[in-house]
Amino acid sequence: MLSHHLEGALKDLRDLVKITQSDIRDIKEAKNDAQFSRLSLKEEKLKSFENKKAMIDHEISTLMSAHPEKDLPELLDEQQHTFLSELKKELSNLREENKHYAKLVLTVSNLYNTFLERLVPTEMQGYKKVASKDPSILEIRV
Repeated sequence: MLSHHLEGALKDLRDLVKITQSDIRDIKEAKNDAQFSRLSLKEEKLKSFENKKAMIDHEISTLMSAHPEKDLPELLDEQQHTFLSELKKELSNLREENKHYAKLVLTVSNLYNTFLERLVPTEMQGYKKVASKDPSILEIRV
């Protein structure tokens, strides 16, 4: 059963990496709708991974309780060791992809905020940013 959960968690992680790579391609091309449409799928895969991880933890805990005299590496077979090393590699891969994506999101966010600040200047009132009282920035002609 442990191998089954490890394999499922590995598949979820690989799917999350692919989704993040798609998000990176789309943010570079300003395809925001495509990114937003994948949000629910990304959340679903993340929940699925978390559930499988909890099941893996439970299975390992059960194994350790049943054989307290043995260390964990002795309790796992070769396939399970392979799955665990691949899981570690994919987690690292996902982390790197997410860091890259986060940098792009931050850059785009700063760009939009700069444009907005130039269009509608704001000023701080305490801890709150409010639109400037100078109405000359926006003029409406009919």
